Amino acid sequence: MCSDSAKDEYVSAEYKLAIFLFAFDFPMTEPIENSLAFPALQTSRKTGDENFSLRGESLDLQLSAFWQWSSSDLVSNAMRGVLAEFLVASALGLADGVRNQWDAFDLLLANGTRLEVKSASYLQSWAHAKLSNIVFTIRPTLAWSSETNQLSSELRRQADVYIFCLLDHREKATLDPMRLEQWKFYLLPSSNLDERHPSQKTISLASLLKLQPLEATFENLAERVAELARGK
Repeated sequence: MCSDSAKDEYVSAEYKLAIFLFAFDFPMTEPIENSLAFPALQTSRKTGDENFSLRGESLDLQLSAFWQWSSSDLVSNAMRGVLAEFLVASALGLADGVRNQWDAFDLLLANGTRLEVKSASYLQSWAHAKLSNIVFTIRPTLAWSSETNQLSSELRRQADVYIFCLLDHREKATLDPMRLEQWKFYLLPSSNLDERHPSQKTISLASLLKLQPLEATFENLAERVAELARGK
């Protein structure tokens, strides 16, 4: 059985990869015959008020009930990562659309700057004996396109800037990811990682701080991102 810190690192690092491998159990480096007969879906933004239906009849069962059932645990590794991405997108004015979990990077600024959002927390949903070690995933990846169903051949970090989101609270009784003062944000150009840790898969908070990232709160996150975007 893995330790709390190992579990935290593993789930955070492997979340997207696990979904990808579950959906596609074959290599995708070559074109697949007739693969574009079913193009990527264009997802519309839901309100939560939509009703499920059965044989054309609307049921007293709304989409918001599913969201409440599936997404209320904001501390779990998978959902915390999605929440962190939403918080960054909201701070930057990019949360009015629909999240695309298949993109090679997480967010795109108007000037073309690509952002990768990572999250970590000292506290977990499950019972644990000690605080989790803070470790972020920084592994180079192969970009996959949902439009072409193809995997790139170049192993690299896909974003220009990494935003490391730390849920920096250490008391379970008062832990609340919706209290944005409990979050800290660290921004670092990918070029810094490529120079100092070109093939490294993870980075601890202590090692990250040695790279002197820009620190931010939710209030000044947009300003800090703009600083790095101008100098990318």
